[in-house]
Amino acid sequence: MIIDFHAHTFPGSIALRAVEGLSKGADMRAYADGTNSGLLSAMDRAGVDRAVLQPVVTKPHQAAAVNAAAAALGVSGGPLLSFGGVHPDSEDYREILKGLADAHVPGVKLHPLFQGVAADDPRYLRIIEYAAELGLFVLIHAGLDPNYPGQDLASPKRLSNVLRQVPYPKIILAHLGGLGQWDDARELVGSVAYLDTACALYPWRDRAGRATAHPEYDALTGEAFCAAVRAHGVDRVLFGSDSPWTDMAESLSLIRSSGLTEAELEAVLGGNAARLLGLQA
Repeated sequence: MIIDFHAHTFPGSIALRAVEGLSKGADMRAYADGTNSGLLSAMDRAGVDRAVLQPVVTKPHQAAAVNAAAAALGVSGGPLLSFGGVHPDSEDYREILKGLADAHVPGVKLHPLFQGVAADDPRYLRIIEYAAELGLFVLIHAGLDPNYPGQDLASPKRLSNVLRQVPYPKIILAHLGGLGQWDDARELVGSVAYLDTACALYPWRDRAGRATAHPEYDALTGEAFCAAVRAHGVDRVLFGSDSPWTDMAESLSLIRSSGLTEAELEAVLGGNAARLLGLQA
């Protein structure tokens, strides 16, 4: 079973507009249209069995609709699952998280840059602490983001602060611990958190699809990727494509050709995620 633990879609009414806006703002190619059906088509082409959506609540009032959609996907039993969302400014964060747990939504996504709050801010720490009480997974964007150039709200240093204060083993750090900050992310290797592989090996392409050298987002080499995965622990790494911002099939191909063994690939590409989510092949 192949499971993509880090993918994105948007509500149907705004999907095309959202993808176009983000793609234009970051001068970054989109490989799918941002709809659930577009993601399913990408999964079919890539041979991916399940995908976990990671929605971002950019304003507190968005949580209700995002979380209702996540709960509905879980009930459907289909190939798409979804984490929920919560904004750090939501004073009712406990009720929101309890609602997710009661609806059997497996976790919650936090994105310091899109939410405008540093990862180690007390508002996030209280969310993570209560999510830990409820047994929810917490996936956190790690590193830079092309829509917010130069901002370090989710830097590896800040994420290390989070893990020191809340050493919760069901935290998942996206982008192998630090998109575009690979050297700094080494301090997260071997930590209590899981890491996902989103964009770690993927070459930067501009909106027109041209491969260009980028000062902040150059990908890791296969050798460096394998070294990081093995140093962290193969059983604590999860495949993520970050679709629609990479081609899912190419993301898989890059990992398969990185130098990992067949047993390591089986764990990273789906075995670990299936274990965490309680899924069976």
